[in-house]
Amino acid sequence: QVQLVESGGGLVQNGGSLRLSCADSGRTFSNYAMAWFRQARGKEREFVAAISRAGITTYYADSVKGRFTISRDNAKNTVYLQMNSLKPEDAAIYYCAARRSLLYSGNGREYDYWGQGTQVTVSS
Repeated sequence: QVQLVESGGGLVQNGGSLRLSCADSGRTFSNYAMAWFRQARGKEREFVAAISRAGITTYYADSVKGRFTISRDNAKNTVYLQMNSLKPEDAAIYYCAARRSLLYSGNGREYDYWGQGTQVTVSS
């Protein structure tokens, strides 16, 4: 069983940085490709970044490429999202998701487990 808990959200100024964490309390974390999605108020959920099971390959939405970095530590059952040069348009609830697959995906419907989300607010 996978239980995901996000943390690290908060209020940051335009251009600032935050690091989100997503911890899994289960014992099969390394069996899952992981991803971050976000949903801004009044908008649909969108893909942000994904990482393969071993952390070797990553995939980013064009809107965050070069600013955000996804990583994972399988020994700690945790996936991270380092967010730099934050913009007001990055403000959203950020969710981590787990997919029991070797391959990651940008499609949220292909993920099996979701966290409860953490709010990121960027002041202009």
